[in-house]
Amino acid sequence: MIKIGLTGSIGMGKSETAKIFKSLGFPVYDADKSVHKLYRKGQKGAEAIKKIFPSAISSEGDVDRSVLGGLVVGDKANLKKLESIIHPLVGEDRLDFFEDNKTAKAVVLDIPLLFETGGEKLVDYTVVVTTSYETQKKRVLGRKNMNEKKFKEIVSSQTPNDDKCRLANFIVDTSISVDDAKKQVKDILLSLGL
Repeated sequence: MIKIGLTGSIGMGKSETAKIFKSLGFPVYDADKSVHKLYRKGQKGAEAIKKIFPSAISSEGDVDRSVLGGLVVGDKANLKKLESIIHPLVGEDRLDFFEDNKTAKAVVLDIPLLFETGGEKLVDYTVVVTTSYETQKKRVLGRKNMNEKKFKEIVSSQTPNDDKCRLANFIVDTSISVDDAKKQVKDILLSLGL
């Protein structure tokens, strides 16, 4: 099984690129979805977060992501605490995904913080999704609950895009269109013999 790590900074088009891989028949592990699942009431993530950040737990018992974000965005110490809880739990979930897809020729691991967390060691190839800073900013500021300050904090907490592109085995540029990105993905798969 070939493991392809898919990453890209916020607003680069990574989620859309993951959909392309999925539409071409490749199982995609979504690290963000795994985290969402862990944040639900009664899940290991929510229980662990309740002990360290009790104010981040909603009255229903789920993790309130906006409260948690307020506690960790821009606060390196709190972010480290959160990562020490969540990363091992996501790792367990990822192992289940590999087991469920053990007959696949290749799988895609959609991991936003692939390089930041050392996740590139888990995969055979890395694909970085990129676009211009202007396009990235426009996409992100178009999201609800987003502002310029929050955007800048998120970008500054991620590995710079140029560095990610240098570290990548393959790059998908989403500046033109979804069809163009799909052609780039197909070229990558072809070069990997898939």
